[in-house]
Parts: sequence; C-alpha cells; structure tokens
Amino acid sequence: MKKTLYDYKDKIKRLPLKDKYTKEELLTEDFLIEKQGNIEIYYATHNEYINPKAKVLIVGITPGFIQMNIAISTARKELESSDNIEDIQYKCKVAGRFSGPLRKNIISMLNDIKLNEFLNINDCSELFGDKDYLMHTVSLVPYPVFVKKQNYTGHTPKLLKSDFLMKYIYDNFIDEIKTTKDDEIVIYVDYNLSNKSIKFKKESDKKKLITLCTKLKEENILMQIKNIDFKNKSVINLKGETGLVVCLKKDNNIEKNVIKLRNVLIDLKNRKEVYGKVDLTYNDYILYSPYSN
Repeated sequence: MKKTLYDYKDKIKRLPLKDKYTKEELLTEDFLIEKQGNIEIYYATHNEYINPKAKVLIVGITPGFIQMNIAISTARKELESSDNIEDIQYKCKVAGRFSGPLRKNIISMLNDIKLNEFLNINDCSELFGDKDYLMHTVSLVPYPVFVKKQNYTGHTPKLLKSDFLMKYIYDNFIDEIKTTKDDEIVIYVDYNLSNKSIKFKKESDKKKLITLCTKLKEENILMQIKNIDFKNKSVINLKGETGLVVCLKKDNNIEKNVIKLRNVLIDLKNRKEVYGKVDLTYNDYILYSPYSN
C-alpha cells in the first residue's frame, strides 16, 4: 500500500522548521520505507497529488534528494498552520516536481519540440506555474531511492532487473497511470541525462520529431495518435487510438509520408478498417496488413 502524508505527518512535524534539510536529518529510520543491501527507499511527500485531466504526462525514474528536501520542507511549513492534507499534498507536488536545475532543462527540452505551440501556451515554463492543470508528473518509483546514500539513476542496479524496485512500479505506477485521462500522446525518444541536463542523443531527431508532430497536426492526424516511438534509428512507429500501427521512414521525407498516411487513413476509414498495420517504409508502395504483428 502506498505511503502518504497521512502516515508521516506526525514525523514531519517533529522536524525543525527550515527551508533545507541535510541528508542526516532526512535519511533516517523515521522516513525509511524499505531497504535491500545498499539500496534504500525513503518517504517523501512529492508524488501524492494526481491530476487526472492532464494533457501532458512526464515520467521520471524516482525523486532525488533535492525533490525530497523541497517537498518535505514544504509539508513541514504547511503543517504548521493547516491540517488540510489534500491541499498540502498539492502544494508539495507543485514545489517538488523536477525542482532544481532539472526543471530548467526539462522546460528547455519541451520548448525545443514545440510542445508550447501544441498546447497553445507561450512557454512550457507555464506548465510549472498557472498552467499546471495541463500537466501531471509521476515517477516510476514514487519515493526517493538511494544507493550508498547517493541518488539512484536507474542503472546500478538496472531498474528492469531489480525485483525489489520493480514491485513499486507494479504496485504504484501502473495504478496511477490508469487514473489519468486517456487522451494524451506518449512520445518515446532517446535522450542523454548528464550533469542535470537533458538532451536528445541526436540533434537531427529533434528536428524530425518537430516536423512529424507539426505535419500530423496540419493533417488533423495528431489527435488520432496515442504513441510515437522515436527510438529506432531508421523507423518511426506510431500507434493509433484504435490500435492501428503505422511505420514511417525516419528520413527527410516525413512530410510527404504523412500526406500519404492521411490518404491511407481516409481510405481505411471508408472501408471501416480500424485495426492492423500500415507500413510506409518502402519506396515504391504502401503495405497494409489487417494484423499489427
């Protein structure tokens, strides 16, 4: 069962009232949820508020110490004058999500792919301000994870190979995703995370992704797409809201291929074909199969 502020409010109240805490103050038995070897999972108030109507969903691996520190500090101050737990959970979410240098880099990356234009806002920094109702942030593991008292990065041990950590994904993350509105577009991209900055592994991929999303929007296709997988070196895989799979070449002819796709979708709609696979990776013809595998 997920731990919440209801379980930890008394322990947080015992902390001194201050803006920042040290690891010695927070990485204690009072906040330790579970431990296995040199991996420790601690409680933080960071991931309790859920926005089910968000249009943008950003998924992290786990909160770091900065997020833990800011969230608990916020909770401590709020508990001094209020017992409205749900309101405090929201304030902790606003203060803690991707806080520190990481927030600036995420805003820059989102602006780079022109998400602000898709959402009809001036800048993606507004998602962390008065337009926060458009966004929900979540972590695969909802609590801060530390390996030898250092922030866990997802690599040592590898997340998918750790039964200890994966159970938090199965028990928490999947259930939380089910509560969010089911009309957002999920985009998978290859990125580098180093020195608290996020960058596309290939700058050309960023330009092609912008071209793809812009053209899909122009052709009134974007809202029919649920997933865009941009991680393959040569092929872009899209999945439609009906389950239709589309394969496009990741080349300089993306706009032309989107126009071809528009015509194919119109034809399939007229034939009442809503499932299957459309493959536009061949130069001379388009391959359609009623089966997606």
